[in-house]
Amino acid sequence: MKDFSQAEPVARDAAGIIDVVLEGGPADLPADLRSRRVARAEEKIKVRHYGGYEHFERGGAPEAANVPVVFRWTGRTRIAE
Repeated sequence: MKDFSQAEPVARDAAGIIDVVLEGGPADLPADLRSRRVARAEEKIKVRHYGGYEHFERGGAPEAANVPVVFRWTGRTRIAE
C-alpha cells in the first residue's frame, strides 16, 4: 500500500500512470488530496490525515479513457506511537 503523505516525483513510465479520485471518508479530507496520479497497478491507497491513515481501495468499474479511476474509502487506522 502506498503512503501519499509526502510528495514524490513520478519516476514510472507515463503509460503506467492513471488519474484517480478518492471517494468517501472524512468530510474534512482536503479536496487536493482526493485527486492524484498513481501507478496503474495500485489497488490500495492510504492518505495520512489527523494522526492516522485513511484507506481507499480501487472500485470495480473498468477504466475508460480520460475518466479517473475511483478508489473508495474502506476505513481508518491510527498511527502507532
